Amino acid sequence: MDKRALRREIRERRRAVGVDEARVAAHRLLQLAMRHRLLLRARRIGFYLPMAEEIDLLPLLNAALWLGRECYLPVVPRRSASRLWFSRLTGLPHWYQNRFGIHEHWSPHRLRAQGLDLLFMPLVAFDAHGNRLGMGGGFYDASLGYLRHRRVFRKPRLIGVAYDFQKVDALPKEPWDVPLDAVLTDHKLYRFRR
Repeated sequence: MDKRALRREIRERRRAVGVDEARVAAHRLLQLAMRHRLLLRARRIGFYLPMAEEIDLLPLLNAALWLGRECYLPVVPRRSASRLWFSRLTGLPHWYQNRFGIHEHWSPHRLRAQGLDLLFMPLVAFDAHGNRLGMGGGFYDASLGYLRHRRVFRKPRLIGVAYDFQKVDALPKEPWDVPLDAVLTDHKLYRFRR
């Protein structure tokens, strides 16, 4: 399977989603998350700021803040590092753009992925086995690599976020890939056995 071609195809489909359709999808995503009590089972939750074509995660982030959860956003490492930090959202507006043009929040309250209870992750595609195709930077896989060696205590719980049409039959699995525990879409919560 050509990952580059698959990324291009899925991203084109995401770009074709209309404004009203995207708004409805974000609302459905929030409803499903609440129905499955995803925000109630975790105190420290990692989110990400969606890029223009990704399903909108902000209603879910706002609900978590309203519920009093500690919410964290990823901070892309400098060029010499590969592991993400997660910066706690605070009331102070300390925003900047990273080297990829993505907005990041600066906070002195940072932690690594191990400190999170739940992590919502962006993806381009996913399959029925919990395999995830990201944008190709490898930051999440590097940050979560320790989970490949754990069988019992797996923290954080990993939930991919996508439109339902981003599900594909199968994805190639690389040795460094970290599988997801679930994927939350605008139609369903897919759970995977570990």
